[in-house]
Amino acid sequence: MSTDRLSSFGADLAAIHHRLRADLRALQSGAAVGRDLKTHCLTFCSALTAHHTGEDGGAFVALAREFPELAPTIAKLEEDHRMIAGIQERIVALVEGGGDYAGELDGLAAIMESHFRYEERTITEALNELREGTTEGLLGLPAEPLA
Repeated sequence: MSTDRLSSFGADLAAIHHRLRADLRALQSGAAVGRDLKTHCLTFCSALTAHHTGEDGGAFVALAREFPELAPTIAKLEEDHRMIAGIQERIVALVEGGGDYAGELDGLAAIMESHFRYEERTITEALNELREGTTEGLLGLPAEPLA
């Protein structure tokens, strides 16, 4: 692998976050209804879960090994992941049950934005120093959307 590719994990993180933000905005817009809404919601929640699970088992493990001083930051990010997962569970239950999910989506959007900004600000430089792994292995999703 080239050093150029390996030094871009931080850019890949930002690209994944950008895509997840756009997906959440589309979900919030209310353009999808019925089965389309349920499908869109479940797809978004699945992608967000894959990203956070990938980070927890990939990037955060690698960062903790290479940059032990990031341990408090990683612990905060993992705590955010658990909180976001709880909100996602409520959203999925509301969508599947036909309930009003708009407030939960707004809450998720606010927390997710704060989390993404904090994460990008605190670990991008260290991510760019990692010399092993793949974007999907470290961050749970590819940098580019799947075709």
